[in-house]
Amino acid sequence: MMKKYDLIIIGGGPIGLAAGIEARKKNLSFLILEKGCLVNSIYHYPTNMTFFSTSQKIEIGGVPFVSHTVKPTRREALEYYRRISQSFELPVHTYEPVSGFEAKNGGYLVHTDKETYPCAAIVIATGFYDHPNLMGIPGEDLPKVKHYYDDAHPYAGRKVLVVGAANSAIDAALETWRAGAEVTLVHHGPEISHRVKYWVKPDIDNRIAEGSIKAYFNTRLIEVRPQEIDLETPEGRVTLPNDFVLAMTGYQPDFSWLTRNGIELCDDELRLPARNEETFESNLPNVFLAGTVCGGMNTNKWFIENSIEHASIVIQEIANRK
Repeated sequence: MMKKYDLIIIGGGPIGLAAGIEARKKNLSFLILEKGCLVNSIYHYPTNMTFFSTSQKIEIGGVPFVSHTVKPTRREALEYYRRISQSFELPVHTYEPVSGFEAKNGGYLVHTDKETYPCAAIVIATGFYDHPNLMGIPGEDLPKVKHYYDDAHPYAGRKVLVVGAANSAIDAALETWRAGAEVTLVHHGPEISHRVKYWVKPDIDNRIAEGSIKAYFNTRLIEVRPQEIDLETPEGRVTLPNDFVLAMTGYQPDFSWLTRNGIELCDDELRLPARNEETFESNLPNVFLAGTVCGGMNTNKWFIENSIEHASIVIQEIANRK
């Protein structure tokens, strides 16, 4: 007979790990199921990324995060969360995606491609980074179009178009330019986003002002072809030679997975997963939401630092019900 767990945590990112730590403290039986590697989203951040927040703000489990500078790097974060998982002996099953779950005998059965796990409660902490916002234009499926940026080296000596004007786009534009790429930036808005890291903003402003990086504002990319791209600018259509497109257009939760498993979405525009504001319980009994998945399309509301507390709220609620 299969063991019935008090809860299954879906997602092995910082919030999923924080929920596991809280569950450990409450002596609850649990598993953490992660479709990729540990803290998969952070692993897929750009290789040389520096966090906007200080290391103290993304600590979990009361364990200090000591970094070489005030703002930690991706590499330091990966090591920190690895050590957290090991120190608390968290039962994380990596590379085991959850295909779905169903209500059964007053609890749930959580299905993966390897096993079925009975449990009393579920915590969904799947984030949003695995699903890019697509542009929906001709040529977006060409191999030269990338929705994730990792390292500047492959773009040396090539003509690169960067789509977007928030942190990911600006980091990609500056790094590829410094690696020797000919960089063009295109953004549908009138200026660089106000959310860009304050120590990076002067850099991109100066590169644009001096002409090192060509910027098109109030402009959209409308077609991609193997050797060129088309832009719709305020002055009309512009065609540019091009080798790579870095579409830093943002990301969204896997809404189809959520709705397929019975999670209702509220607000046609924001597509917010239904939840109790106090307990974080979804419209399904004993199925809880935690972390950035709670924001729906509003991906600028929840971050690691301001959603860590979701874990303690949710686990306390599950412990109370047990």
